[in-house]
Amino acid sequence: MAAGSIARQDQQPVFVLHTYPFKETSLVVEFFTRDFGRVAAVAKGARRPRSAMRGMLQAFQPLQATWSGKSELRNLHSLEWGEGLLLLNGEALMCGFYLNELLLRLLPREDAHEALFSYYTSTLRALAAGGEVAPTLRRFELKMLQELGYALPLLEDARGEAVAPALEYLYVPERGALREGEGQSGVQLRGKTLLDMAQEDYSDALTQVQSKQLMRTLMSHYLGDKPLYTRQLLMDLQEL
Repeated sequence: MAAGSIARQDQQPVFVLHTYPFKETSLVVEFFTRDFGRVAAVAKGARRPRSAMRGMLQAFQPLQATWSGKSELRNLHSLEWGEGLLLLNGEALMCGFYLNELLLRLLPREDAHEALFSYYTSTLRALAAGGEVAPTLRRFELKMLQELGYALPLLEDARGEAVAPALEYLYVPERGALREGEGQSGVQLRGKTLLDMAQEDYSDALTQVQSKQLMRTLMSHYLGDKPLYTRQLLMDLQEL
């Protein structure tokens, strides 16, 4: 949906991805919305101590936002708490910030992805519930790239042949899985790893290692030269 096409939206389901100061007393809020994708809005006066919005502009909490305006930068009118407040701590909290940074970097403004919004919500709930961090991140990374339209074939190799679990492959961004010896450089992995990822099954220890290497390479490819701040922190914690 193009910028300039939205006048007013009432009580839209949103999450806060990021905020930064705007003028003397306001904030610009980057929202991930269910129906409109990533939307930026000015929360006027939100930096004032008595602002009603100040305590609600928290990441990872389901909110309902009302905004208006036809420019790329909307005017935020009100916020209400959504259902099911979430509490992320420690490594789960860092993983939540990693998800937000991915969305900020890869999700275009005003590009609706309702399925991705739903998956983001369920991923936050999994992190808050203390689920295994690495498989949770792999599932989200893969789902996000697929929802944004990046072709990530897992069941077939670059020739269109079915991936064989016992074979070794080199996975090349933009091409897919190539059999070893086909003159390319890429991420070396088993066919079983690709098939496990297609089934969202990360119970195999080698699948966990190889899927981490693959997703790190793919994310770097699509993100470009600027590294993710949260990724480095998670790598320091040996979680990503």
